[in-house]
Amino acid sequence: MDRAQLAVFLRTRREALQPEDVGLPRGRRRRTGGLRREEVAMLCDMSADYYSRLEQQRGPHPSEQILAAIAGGLHLSLEERDHLFRLAGYATPQRIMRADHINPGIMRILDRLEDTPAQVVNLVGETLKQTRPAVALMGDDSEHTGLARSMHYRWFTDPASRLIYPEEDHPTHSRLFAANLHGAYTRDGRGSRAATIVDALLAASPEFAALWREHPVLGPYCAPKRIQHPQLGLLELHCQTLVDPDQSQALLVFTAVPGTESYGKLQLLSVIGDQRI
Repeated sequence: MDRAQLAVFLRTRREALQPEDVGLPRGRRRRTGGLRREEVAMLCDMSADYYSRLEQQRGPHPSEQILAAIAGGLHLSLEERDHLFRLAGYATPQRIMRADHINPGIMRILDRLEDTPAQVVNLVGETLKQTRPAVALMGDDSEHTGLARSMHYRWFTDPASRLIYPEEDHPTHSRLFAANLHGAYTRDGRGSRAATIVDALLAASPEFAALWREHPVLGPYCAPKRIQHPQLGLLELHCQTLVDPDQSQALLVFTAVPGTESYGKLQLLSVIGDQRI
């Protein structure tokens, strides 16, 4: 671990970020550019004292989990994240470990959507980050572990995961999720996260196996979605999709036509919060 270089690297990246880059207000009393240490600590979900000690070359040896949190909080690119790991004395994370690292550009956009249902997902349907309205709308995906982190996997193995959509829409979503996995598998091949999920589903779900044999392929159009909320009832939404440059992640933003009943229900999400019952 190179404490001196790690401290310098953290400080330069912190000072290069502006509050607006991470969805924070600038405030009238800010005299210098860049983020404050306590702001970075908040973004990384750690104490300000812990983060400050790292910049002051007197902190403990950070774990890989801590470094991943810092990389996300500072909106580091994958190359910068690799450099951070090397400075801390770790090997560069493998590609399969880096699948949870959100593209900095996608993260900056998500930070500006705090009042909108939006979430970042990867190729195999794992949710990497959600806004609070997205949690209120669709549930907290962070509670899942293992294969169940993938919505595609849960769809074919856990009947409760289908309650969010009207039953008559289930065949459409089944084909969509199978096509998503087929695209990820084609891209990443054997030994990938997608291959692990596909193999598990082929053994566990006859429905998935039948769809897989058809080689489903996604079209370019993202159709409107109907979501069944336990308190608000049925919402008819549009899902706008922004794909990151390397095609490995997507930002999903859920909107409704202004003036419609569904639009009014979306406004109520901030009142309901994430207490789905």
